[in-house]
Amino acid sequence: MNDMSRRVLPPPNDTDEPARPRHGRSGPFGVLDIGTTKIVCLIGRTESDGSLRALGFGWQKGRGIRGGGIVDLDAAEKAIRVAVGQAEDMADTRLHSVTVNLTCGQPESRLFNVQWPVGGRAVEEQDVRRVVHEARVRAAADGREVIHALPLTFSVDQTDGVTDPRGLFCEELTARLHIVDAMSTALRSLGACIARCDLDVGELVSAPMASGLATLVADERELGATVIDMGGGTTGMAVFAEGQLLHTAQLPVGGQHVTNDLARMLSTPVVHAERLKTLYGNAQPCKDDEREMLPVPLVGEEEHQIAKVPRSMVVNVIRPRLEETFEMVKERLDNSGLTRAAGTRVVLTGGACQLAGARDLAGRILNKQVRLGRPSALRGLPDSATGPAFATAAGLLAWTAGEGRTMRDVDLEVDRPTGFVRRIVNFLRERV
Repeated sequence: MNDMSRRVLPPPNDTDEPARPRHGRSGPFGVLDIGTTKIVCLIGRTESDGSLRALGFGWQKGRGIRGGGIVDLDAAEKAIRVAVGQAEDMADTRLHSVTVNLTCGQPESRLFNVQWPVGGRAVEEQDVRRVVHEARVRAAADGREVIHALPLTFSVDQTDGVTDPRGLFCEELTARLHIVDAMSTALRSLGACIARCDLDVGELVSAPMASGLATLVADERELGATVIDMGGGTTGMAVFAEGQLLHTAQLPVGGQHVTNDLARMLSTPVVHAERLKTLYGNAQPCKDDEREMLPVPLVGEEEHQIAKVPRSMVVNVIRPRLEETFEMVKERLDNSGLTRAAGTRVVLTGGACQLAGARDLAGRILNKQVRLGRPSALRGLPDSATGPAFATAAGLLAWTAGEGRTMRDVDLEVDRPTGFVRRIVNFLRERV
């Protein structure tokens, strides 16, 4: 086989610099946000003061992606290659592996409690690793791969609320972990597509979690907040509380569904439906909607055949779809049992959240305080890449640099030699 599987992760030390924790990379490192409507590549590094700087940026219209999953390998490969090439040229560097957002494979989120006997001695790093490994084993399900096993909190005997148990003496160590998994077949397709671009999947990261890292302030993460990442093909949600990610979910609706609704109801080309949504779309009606007439070219007609429709028709198509989306978010949040932990704060992000009236509609349906979330200031990014649509990419860069990780100086995956990336590589060796 060619060099498409040459390595999964970069070597821990290939310079003369002092050894760094695996989860505290200095760079340059690359991330890839693969979405239905756009593909974004960022290359960044950690500066000496600990801040992040973007070195390269590239983006391309999404192709070969539907609902977050790969549906056309050739089209997706071409789009990814262009986005990565733009970022590499700007950063004057060559990527070998990338951190990729997880939206494919119907991701699911679960909480596990794991107990581990210690026998009265001090808890060691290996005990923490074994607890995480045990959670992965318990969470294993046919046809699915564990992507994240995130320790939320530990208990040593009867003492709760321990963030790092190492060095504490106890008879039994108990850990509460957040597990996120996804369908293996979708991950293999994603891995095959990345490999065709001569890249390795360094890590997969939950997309709504990444968006939360980019848009939430520290107090929101601590007091409780729900991030709603409204993408083109899917809407992700993530619940943060006490500084931790407690729950994620993904809904099969996004901004592209609003566009398609408009195209069908108005019998207009999809391109023009997107333009109508962007320029005149609103989720809240106003008194002038009936009087304002909008030009709508009709599908299959000659260019000069243009109909006129009141703006109210556009609003009446957009509003029900957004209401459905927020009702689904509310149902998922209620079913998670984390309504109280999630607090009263909601942060809307993603490209589709910029639709006028979406914020007010979300506040009414969810009965919470809602704000629009932009990624935190990232030096080196062009102004065009600082909006809500680029929150996931910015969050992926922050995660790769080490932000948001529990016990970042411990490699919690050492007991997973046959994890998702290795299985993807093995699959490619066998089939490609």
